[in-house]
Amino acid sequence: MLEIKSVVKQFGPQMRAVDDVSMSLKRGVVGLIGHNGAGKTTLMQMIATLSKPSSGQIIFQGVDIVKHPDAMRTRLGFLPQDFGVYPNLSALELMQYFAGLKGVRDPERIRYLLELVNLAEHAKRNAALFSGGMRRRLGIAQALLNDPDILIVDEPTAGLDPEERLRFRNLLGDLGQEKLVIMSTHIVSDVESIASELAIMRKGRLIGFDTPENMITQARGQVWSAQVSAEEYEQLKIRTQVLQAQRQGDLYQLRVAHPFAPVSNASLTEPSLEDALMAQRYSLQEAENV
Repeated sequence: MLEIKSVVKQFGPQMRAVDDVSMSLKRGVVGLIGHNGAGKTTLMQMIATLSKPSSGQIIFQGVDIVKHPDAMRTRLGFLPQDFGVYPNLSALELMQYFAGLKGVRDPERIRYLLELVNLAEHAKRNAALFSGGMRRRLGIAQALLNDPDILIVDEPTAGLDPEERLRFRNLLGDLGQEKLVIMSTHIVSDVESIASELAIMRKGRLIGFDTPENMITQARGQVWSAQVSAEEYEQLKIRTQVLQAQRQGDLYQLRVAHPFAPVSNASLTEPSLEDALMAQRYSLQEAENV
């Protein structure tokens, strides 16, 4: 469905925000993960045709969207990290406004989408008074007005309470059954249960692209559990990647990422997806320091 080929985005002579990224995306939820400044938003803006690559190609259904952006824009739904609303307009009025911009003439489509995101009973409320989670759901509804093939959402759960985050994740997971959903986040739990594939970015480069299951499998044998003294804990923080530390009296119960046992009493433990990603990051840092 979407081919990203050797895409580069250069800002000035010293700043390469996206550095030679290539991947092939199909229907499902793709989690785009990386620290702030890793290049996630820049890459999504290029896919959404809001910005042009310095070099490389982005191919959607056989068409180069850098040269022919309208081929993407008519089939795209986009929810930016900050979805603003106009003061004094209700949710229904905002949806009618966006529908007009997108050429959607069916009022039933608006009603259906408000029901899909559980906002039908709030349709006539001033959207400016909505909670953060309600605004995000309204943002998804407007992004779906044109029944897009690709839905891009940038940090959609930032600032949401746990209940709203769960509702939002479930909604995106359902949409991924029929569409390509690209969701950027630095919160691993947001994509752990819904992503069909994960794309990991670091310093503008794609350092991993695989299923969550395969990433966990690759991390087996690198995540350890150990109980150590305070002195040992301080030493381990310097020479290993400590994933979790819980104080238990005078001792610390640790989870540690390391290619071999970090202390004599360490035992292998089953990694979570977050453990796997942190182990991968630690391995890359070690390789860079060699």
